[in-house]
Amino acid sequence: MSMGRTSLSLTLALALVACGGGGGGGGNPGPIGGGGTPTPTPTTAACSVSTQQDFAKSVIDEWYLFPSLIDSSVNKANYSTVQGYIDALVAPARAQSRDRGFTYITSIAEETAFYNSGSSAGFGIRLAYDTAQSRVFVVESYEGAPALNAGIDRGAEIVAIGATASSLQSVASLMASGGPQAVVNALGPSDPGVVRVLRVSRNGTLSDLTLTKADFTIDPVSNRYGAKILNDGGKQVGYINLRNFIGGPAETDLRAAFSTFRAQGVTEVIVDLRYNGGGLVSTAELFGDLLAANRVGQVFSRTTFRDSKANNNSARNFAAQAQAIAATKIAFIGYSGTASASELLANAFIPYLGTNVALIGANTFGKPVGQIALDKAECDARMRVLAFRTENASGQGDYYTGLASVFPKTCAAPDDINNPLGDPNEAAIKTALDFLAGRACTPIGGASGQGPLSVAPKREPLRPQEPNAVQREAPGSF
Repeated sequence: MSMGRTSLSLTLALALVACGGGGGGGGNPGPIGGGGTPTPTPTTAACSVSTQQDFAKSVIDEWYLFPSLIDSSVNKANYSTVQGYIDALVAPARAQSRDRGFTYITSIAEETAFYNSGSSAGFGIRLAYDTAQSRVFVVESYEGAPALNAGIDRGAEIVAIGATASSLQSVASLMASGGPQAVVNALGPSDPGVVRVLRVSRNGTLSDLTLTKADFTIDPVSNRYGAKILNDGGKQVGYINLRNFIGGPAETDLRAAFSTFRAQGVTEVIVDLRYNGGGLVSTAELFGDLLAANRVGQVFSRTTFRDSKANNNSARNFAAQAQAIAATKIAFIGYSGTASASELLANAFIPYLGTNVALIGANTFGKPVGQIALDKAECDARMRVLAFRTENASGQGDYYTGLASVFPKTCAAPDDINNPLGDPNEAAIKTALDFLAGRACTPIGGASGQGPLSVAPKREPLRPQEPNAVQREAPGSF
């Protein structure tokens, strides 16, 4: 919904982004910050690297949240790519961990496809690597995608990767030669038709599987385990696992889940955001509404821009939703891949629930800021610029080191990939049930200052150096 090729949406509230790990996204479920289907990028001066660098610089100069942390001395001629120039411009903010890849240029078409329907291309798996042992595991598989169709699901280990069976390279050797990015490179581009042979270990059995990447759609709330009611000693506990905040599809799934929770009288909920890198602010706002039928009209969050753009500052209150419940106790499950819109949602409940809301698992990514979108549509170029910060009703919003630093109650737990998501025996879900029942737990340490980290997160999402739209919002997706 742009006014023109380089102009901002008239309604900034519809272009807000709370996305993770450097992700993008907008406030409404349709095309964000741009309109229509872009034509292929022309090779004219209008879309040259230099012209797009100028476009990026103008956006940063006008909107960047930290204007004093822009390095305007950078010479664009020293950079062969638009993103390289952007990285240099915002390097001072990155040095202070204020912008960890959150300002970037991307494809309008690619991002719109993801936010409209969750569509992507690949194997349809989410991967994480073991930082200590240089191993790569499947932590989630998406329904209807090639990997799950081949029997690859949570808990499987990728042992070797090759374009053919005769060119297999072990993950251990890839990690030794080039770290996680070498594994990313071996997996190949995210294009339909790309073939890879994966040597997979499942329950101790090795098999070589030939997979062809294909288009698939990520269901925001899995039909296998995404929304359940768990019976904990006779008490009904709602469990909801949201994979991404992508507007219409996610909102439909959330309403359906909470309609069931409401009908069953659920008031205690486990919100599982362990791999959710963020997405649309509007979806986070709806999620908050569905948990807070008793807080209509109270502040959900506040959005603050740089001083020169303060006229865009706003507050969003909880709104009435027909499917909403009045949650009295919430356990948010999160890990290092949990970011942005996920953190915004969890942070919003601290002022209202106090020690009746907890962070379960490990510390989160730490992204209390978001982007707006400005387009150069004729070049299929969307500039995502870090432009605002968010805070809850109590003014808490500087959790750059992760939510463990601000949550009054935390409980450490490993991400137990040997048990399915949604299973009450899975370690994080079991710990969440313990919290809801008032049973003791060990706090998360680290940035929160709550003592030693008893359960260190050993696996990190496998992140490409240049992630696509899906990989920004659903970290580890391939």
